[in-house]
Amino acid sequence: MTGVLAAVDGNVTAIGYGLAAIGPGIGIGIIFGQGVNAIARQPELTGVIRTNMLLGFVLTEALALIGLVAPFIFKSV
Repeated sequence: MTGVLAAVDGNVTAIGYGLAAIGPGIGIGIIFGQGVNAIARQPELTGVIRTNMLLGFVLTEALALIGLVAPFIFKSV
């Protein structure tokens, strides 16, 4: 069992980032799905909905980028 953990030791950050990317991926899907639904219901508010949708996308994507950079920052500490 310890041999398997030693073999996986170098890839723990990659596995952790893969798991951390699931949340933002689901969030982005929800944002765009609900945005399209809102535009279909009220086409006159397309500009406002699109702006809010893109703002939500940017903030959610920032979480994924922080998850990518965090292992490198904490590895040096």
